[in-house]
Amino acid sequence: MSLLRVGTTYMPVKDVQLSTDWYVSNLGAKLNYQDEDKAILNLADQSFFLVKSKEGQRANFYDTYGEECFSLTFEVDGIKALEALHRDFISKQISVGAIENRGHAGRNFVFSDLDGNKFDVWSQLSPDFRK
Repeated sequence: MSLLRVGTTYMPVKDVQLSTDWYVSNLGAKLNYQDEDKAILNLADQSFFLVKSKEGQRANFYDTYGEECFSLTFEVDGIKALEALHRDFISKQISVGAIENRGHAGRNFVFSDLDGNKFDVWSQLSPDFRK
């Protein structure tokens, strides 16, 4: 027996309705269920639960150097797709960082949702997903 994939990611949000609207309109998520405490979205081939949380809660963490880090990376198919998505996010006024060269294959950029949850986007598809 082994773990097959990540099925669900839980994201803390202050306002479920506002965040649901943001994820649907900006990231193309599909809404499956919503009540006052949570929303269940399909996004990037998995379920995202947006869970109403206390003020200031985020999925981020701090590394040993004190830098706030993301805990989730999305993948796109190549540098052109990464650059196009980056431009699209900028046009939607999403909080987005510069495209970076981190010294490994591909390029990345970081963006944040309304609650400050940080996400990474990488220009390389995982080999298993490419199949």
